[in-house]
Amino acid sequence: MRDSGQQTRSDHEEAPKLGAVLDFMRLVWGVDHALQRRSKRMNVQLGVTGPQRFVVRLIGKYPGISPKRIADILHLDKSTLSGVLQRLETRGLVARRADQRDGRRAELRLTAKGRGLDGVKQGTVEAAARRSLVKTTPQQLAAASLVLEALATELLREEKPPAHRAAKKAGDR
Repeated sequence: MRDSGQQTRSDHEEAPKLGAVLDFMRLVWGVDHALQRRSKRMNVQLGVTGPQRFVVRLIGKYPGISPKRIADILHLDKSTLSGVLQRLETRGLVARRADQRDGRRAELRLTAKGRGLDGVKQGTVEAAARRSLVKTTPQQLAAASLVLEALATELLREEKPPAHRAAKKAGDR
């Protein structure tokens, strides 16, 4: 039980310095947490999550875009995108049809209901990003983009086992 006489950390107090890597990770986790919270709020208010709205925005910007192209743009696995698209189709926001030139390829378009959700909206992840970017110089944005791209690459990279472990496993056979 906490002694009521003890001081607690104020919301205005700076977080302790943890070193470059941990300080950066703290920022990334903070962004991830804020994205998740906003996404949940969007689902309640707009009927779509942040990732679902991003897909709606892409389809609105590129009518007839393929699911594969969306997965490539968003750096998503096709199976992850498939679930997002299924929920958007079930809600009547997106329509899928076969490509007239290649029946194996699907084209995605917004329905009338989906077009109503496309466009600038308050209370979205996109609106928060827009407000943040207004406060950022092009150079700051370019630097942040490079760091985030490098982090994403490293997180997705399959690390090879150290040479000594690989050699030991080969000897075990």
